[in-house]
Amino acid sequence: MTGAASRWAALRAGLEEFYAGPYRRTFARARREEDDFFRMVVLAEALGVPDPAAYYTAELMPALYEDFHAWHRRMGMDRSPLEHVGCC
Repeated sequence: MTGAASRWAALRAGLEEFYAGPYRRTFARARREEDDFFRMVVLAEALGVPDPAAYYTAELMPALYEDFHAWHRRMGMDRSPLEHVGCC
């Protein structure tokens, strides 16, 4: 039974590569744009934009600090826009 399962897995991987392979860069760009938007929503209150959901997004901020430097560079900011986050 494992031989058939491995053949199905190989077929699935091959089909996935055939259909998704040409669009991998597009998918990566779309994921990056979604992540940037999510980061903007979570950091809105810290950036000075009134956010009615700030209480709920505050607990997500530590998860965003890891990639904060790459994000603000992608957004065209030379320095960190937040006073309490000094990554540069």
